[in-house]
Amino acid sequence: MTTAVAEAAAQGDRSENAEYTYGKKRLHEIDRRVRFLRKRLEGMTIVEPQADSGRRDPRRVYFGAWVQIESDSATRPALRWYRLVGPDEFDMAEDYISMDSPLGRSLLGKRLDDEVSVTLPEGATTFTVIAISYTLKPPERS
Repeated sequence: MTTAVAEAAAQGDRSENAEYTYGKKRLHEIDRRVRFLRKRLEGMTIVEPQADSGRRDPRRVYFGAWVQIESDSATRPALRWYRLVGPDEFDMAEDYISMDSPLGRSLLGKRLDDEVSVTLPEGATTFTVIAISYTLKPPERS
């Protein structure tokens, strides 16, 4: 990106050079994003589930847990595993959900067989906690 801006600047008059103007604007956006991410990294802590296992009840859902839930909705899969992660880590392709999402918030602190009701775009859905695991890999999918 910086080479493109340098090449655009070498073309002469910068006041009417759209490539130069756009390139500079894009570089400012990238710099702003890098500063934001650096500040976020400073405040992050790596949480090792095994190291923290003595302080939390493994029968409750907390940050880092794999949770198998069953849905009462006909439009969603009946039984599914999710991992509760931080807002910067969620990835639906990996079945990670943010602890800040409506489902994530409602699952925090729940035990086996607890039910949670979450309002989704298609309406309110009730989920039941079927299993909880704190292993690093997802438990066997069923």
